[in-house]
Amino acid sequence: MTATRDRIQTALEQFELPDGGNLISRDMVRALMVEGTDVRFVIEAPTPEMARQMETLRAAAERAVLALDGVDSATVVLTAHAASKPPPPNLKIGGHPKPQAEPMRPQGVRSILAIASGKGGVGKSTVSSNLAVALAKQGRRVGLLDADIYGPSQPRMMGVNKRPASPDGKIIEPLHAHGVTMMSIGLMLEPDKAVVWRGPMLMGALQQMMSQVRWGELDVLIVDLPPGTGDVQLTLCQKSAPTGAIVVSTPQDVALIDARRAMDMFKTLKTPVLGLIENMSTFHCPKCGHEAHIFGHGGVEAEAEKLGLPFLGALPIDLDTRLAGDGGTPIAAGDGPVAQAYAQLAERLVQGGIA
Repeated sequence: MTATRDRIQTALEQFELPDGGNLISRDMVRALMVEGTDVRFVIEAPTPEMARQMETLRAAAERAVLALDGVDSATVVLTAHAASKPPPPNLKIGGHPKPQAEPMRPQGVRSILAIASGKGGVGKSTVSSNLAVALAKQGRRVGLLDADIYGPSQPRMMGVNKRPASPDGKIIEPLHAHGVTMMSIGLMLEPDKAVVWRGPMLMGALQQMMSQVRWGELDVLIVDLPPGTGDVQLTLCQKSAPTGAIVVSTPQDVALIDARRAMDMFKTLKTPVLGLIENMSTFHCPKCGHEAHIFGHGGVEAEAEKLGLPFLGALPIDLDTRLAGDGGTPIAAGDGPVAQAYAQLAERLVQGGIA
């Protein structure tokens, strides 16, 4: 008998929650995927505290689905909504940047690596988090700054939802996950709160996250930039003198058009482009092994060759990568072909003296 979404949801309805309802009635089952005999889904608890108490239930749900006819493998990831974060004393995020004579470069940080894209949706933040974890696994001291202020995603991808402390209202204590020291504007605001700021407030927030966060001694600080060529990129390159930038793009022409603009921006700002990454390059069918080029293939490598820039690698479009990011544990933290691809990219940066 073939596994269906209805049969799986019926099986999950048996799991009652202590405060009433079940996994289905409480709408905790997300991203349910049925691919032949493989089933994957996410259980999203309403709070981190509740998630910590649900591991036994997660394992039981996984076993129940695996016991269904037509299911050969079941993967269940447990995650949670971020907890509400009260503001720390006297700490205001955003506002006009303060005049400063010194460059906006944290003390103790040897190298700053900007991860950029010309357009959104190409997986830049996924590359940033996984590259940070891959470098940490190789023994590097790594920081990750989520500078995508309008759309911060690193707290979710890194599995962090605690608000950073600021005992004196000035210095911000960063958080740590998977061996990486991290900071994001998303950790300082209410969940789902829109950032409606003009350029000067963006620059002020970036200045705070660069200058007021206690980064400590780092071999490399990875900065996950917002898409495009705006105020954050301009401020970072002019005030922080990044060691270099990596541009992420998907292979299709519409993404490459914007990637070229990003590279031209870095050239104008005299920030070296260290190389290009082609993301979502191929899709490997988990059943038949067929390789499909959903967004095209080879466009970024050809562009790198045309511009005389290093091509740093091609990364697949992969369901496990997405599930890992949604679950708060980047795929580079584990094993497998995609984790190995990030490990090779990290090794190349270490050998090049960037990290």
